[in-house]
Amino acid sequence: MDFSRLRRRHFGTLSALSMAGWAGVGALAEPSPSPFTAGIDPLRVAVGGSGLLYHLPLTIAQELGFFRAEGLHVVVQDYAGGALALQALQDGEADVCSGAYDHVLRQQLLGRSYRAIVLQGRAPQLALAASARAWPMKSVARFKGMRVGVSALGSSTHHVAQLMLSRDGAPLDEVSFIGVGSGMGAVAALRQGQVHALCHADPIVSALEQRSEVRVLCDTRSLKGSQELFGGSMPAASLYAPQSFVQKQPARSQALANAMVHALKWLQTASPADLVRVVPSGYLLGERGAYLAAFHKVRDTFSPDGLMPDDGPANAARVLARLRSELAPLKIDLGRTFTNEFARKAKQKFNA
Repeated sequence: MDFSRLRRRHFGTLSALSMAGWAGVGALAEPSPSPFTAGIDPLRVAVGGSGLLYHLPLTIAQELGFFRAEGLHVVVQDYAGGALALQALQDGEADVCSGAYDHVLRQQLLGRSYRAIVLQGRAPQLALAASARAWPMKSVARFKGMRVGVSALGSSTHHVAQLMLSRDGAPLDEVSFIGVGSGMGAVAALRQGQVHALCHADPIVSALEQRSEVRVLCDTRSLKGSQELFGGSMPAASLYAPQSFVQKQPARSQALANAMVHALKWLQTASPADLVRVVPSGYLLGERGAYLAAFHKVRDTFSPDGLMPDDGPANAARVLARLRSELAPLKIDLGRTFTNEFARKAKQKFNA
């Protein structure tokens, strides 16, 4: 499947899709604005796999009306992976992106200025999971011709998979990374033997684990697992935008941060019943128990207040440099890759 041809889909319509449709390629019409948002210019947020727990704070903010309460008409546009969501932002098809903070670092080296305005996750929430049926080797270092599924080439799943495999001695030039999307297409690729392993997020990995279809080789779905792999804080999911947007639209940037910090605070005390009531049913992949188990597994990785950890940016830059020397930390102006200004004000507003 050519995932570069995936069209954007409005977030609110996803709950009506079947599991197969969750990974589909058709574009869906955007619904008309509600009376609360009529006359307000839409604010388009690109996201790579909106049904993943990685983006759960965004889901909560949208579904519970937190964006609307801040005077925003947010339209969430879904893509197969974070790299494709970033491309939509670059092409002017979106205003803001919900994606990995490391994209901001890498883009600065390419001369593009983006800034994270609120942090959603303090760990990548990714696991490298090998097919219990199609994984023939005990050591990744001896596995030649390995095929690893990632959401999209260039996405955080791709880069974290490279880091995980290189740490264990796998020759990356002998590994094929294949974009398999962020829904049931990823599951199908593993089950059909198109890939030997997946580097992916929940609920996908947990659903496969519950059915004993995979063996987890490396895991960053907890703060402890993430810190062991990365050697410190690893800021992950964030809302980031072009520097021009942040400078020219501070009120909308603040409104976005307010809604997201509100969602993060809600997640701190949400019960399983609360979550099931809010999350679109299509996101559960037909595995309600696996989804809730996955939520409890990753819960501590969500930021409590949207603030970037003090050591996060520098550690993220060091991690990138492990794979590519040209991404040396000294070449990145870390102070221009994020701001805590909006999250701090939102934290005060909601006592987060």
